[in-house]
Amino acid sequence: MRRENGDGIVSVTGPVEWIDGELALMIPLAVGGDALRESCKSISTIDGDYLKVVIQSWLAEKIGVKEDSIVTVDNAEGRFNIYVQRDDDASTL
Repeated sequence: MRRENGDGIVSVTGPVEWIDGELALMIPLAVGGDALRESCKSISTIDGDYLKVVIQSWLAEKIGVKEDSIVTVDNAEGRFNIYVQRDDDASTL
């Protein structure tokens, strides 16, 4: 799901995937990957119609993500931010 506010902040919610031995987010360009690309260009690549963002193992451990975790990402303050949805969260991030 893509959300956009009037300040140009885009947020997208989706799963973390295990791809080629790495944890990654595959964000469709048409659903927000295009807008998020600038904030994560050092950790991402374009893979067909997707922005692929690799989550390094040290970061995954620090923020508690694994395959199939649901995360919301955004470009607030010009940075690529990852928010992990916990099982006990009452609402969608």
